[in-house]
Amino acid sequence: MTQGFTDWLQKSRLTVVDVDATRGRLRVRGEADACSDLACGEQTVVLTEEGAAGLAALSPGDTVKIEPAVDRPERIVVLRRAWEDTASPEI
Repeated sequence: MTQGFTDWLQKSRLTVVDVDATRGRLRVRGEADACSDLACGEQTVVLTEEGAAGLAALSPGDTVKIEPAVDRPERIVVLRRAWEDTASPEI
């Protein structure tokens, strides 16, 4: 069975659990509630609505998509901020 676009998008989303910008570490949680620790390099770019930034621009609860390089994340795209979830009328 082929995977639909919505399923793929849901599985590629990660939630930020913890950020250690000084050490270049990022902990994220995936769809199955399993956490992964990522080591980010100096070249890792965080893309937000405001533009390119560093790991310090991330907050726990943010929904992101990781675009990996060979051994470390190259780009981290912020899809939704944590405070947008709490301000949502659905809650």
